[in-house]
Amino acid sequence: MNINGCYNFEDFRKLAKKKLPSPIFNYIDGGADDEITLRRNTEAFDDCDLVPNILNNVGEPDLSTTIFGKKIDMPIFLSPTAMQRLYHHDGDKASARAAEKFGTFYSMSSMANTTMEEISNVSSGPKLFQLYVHKDKSITDDLIERSKRSGFDAMCLTVDTLVAGNRERDHRTGFTTPPKLTLQSLISFAAHPQWVFNYFTHPKFELANVSKKTDKGTNIAKSVIDYVNEQYDPTMNWKDAEYIVKKWDGPFALKGVMSVEDAKKAIDIGCTAIMVSNHGGRQLDGSRSPFDQVKAISDAVGDKLEIILDGGVRRGTHVLKALSAGATACSFGKAFLFSLGAGGQKGVERLLENMHKEIKRNMILMGCKNLKDLDASKIIYRK
Repeated sequence: MNINGCYNFEDFRKLAKKKLPSPIFNYIDGGADDEITLRRNTEAFDDCDLVPNILNNVGEPDLSTTIFGKKIDMPIFLSPTAMQRLYHHDGDKASARAAEKFGTFYSMSSMANTTMEEISNVSSGPKLFQLYVHKDKSITDDLIERSKRSGFDAMCLTVDTLVAGNRERDHRTGFTTPPKLTLQSLISFAAHPQWVFNYFTHPKFELANVSKKTDKGTNIAKSVIDYVNEQYDPTMNWKDAEYIVKKWDGPFALKGVMSVEDAKKAIDIGCTAIMVSNHGGRQLDGSRSPFDQVKAISDAVGDKLEIILDGGVRRGTHVLKALSAGATACSFGKAFLFSLGAGGQKGVERLLENMHKEIKRNMILMGCKNLKDLDASKIIYRK
């Protein structure tokens, strides 16, 4: 199988599994504890059905929407995900270029392997920077200021990672950042010589946006769990979030909102958006899925801020269901990371092309001319 033979999430996942060493693949694929929430994120979409209308003279449906003050050509974008160079040597550059080509947002993680300045040089498309609050407050302030200077259009603050979730797959595979050879992982790395060649013949692996502030995760190999627990501030609170919103002074989302109460507080501190997310099932296992919560949150605050459903999206029909339940747009992480690992920029472009076709085709089948036609009348929840 090659990229042109990838038609869905599972195709990209299988191809990525062939190309990536086991610790790298499982870092994308896994979740916390028993991975109940990881599975629930996608299964939740099966608990409601789409209700189409016929003979609506749809023609060419309009898939565009506006988020963070930018019009995008399709209602889905790339979630902020860490360390993309692990999956392909072009990493964030490949993702940013692919997103720009399809007229949608690229998002950069604080734990990216490419600097925000480099990304601004390779992509003029819409860009979102994702922030973590570090114990060293100077890191947080530096990231905000540099994001502004680099022309990023929006910022999100991840609020569900005060400590790292218990990602047992990473314990078993010995996954670290940067990767290191252990008896456990040696066989898997040796079985993927192309990945090893690309890793060692391209620029040094580093957490590029914070490497001047800390050696951890760049010169000192750390498990992601240890890195999060050592570097991120577990005392972060609403006052800290409000400080960041004001300091950024632009389109801003809290990422990790899962309750109506917290969505209302996000409005109070000046957020323009929220990302309804449980970190891809990688933090609190047993928690609700974003799709389980998006309707209640939208009913309560959907007229006051943009709502982005982040988590579990695999199909164009998932996007249609999310928008019908009240989301403004969706974002996804695992899907595009597998496509990045499977084929670099071409892989991400193939995924976005597939999603665009699915959303467009299913809009026509639903009898919807534009995204505003997707409302509560278009879905029925099973009891």
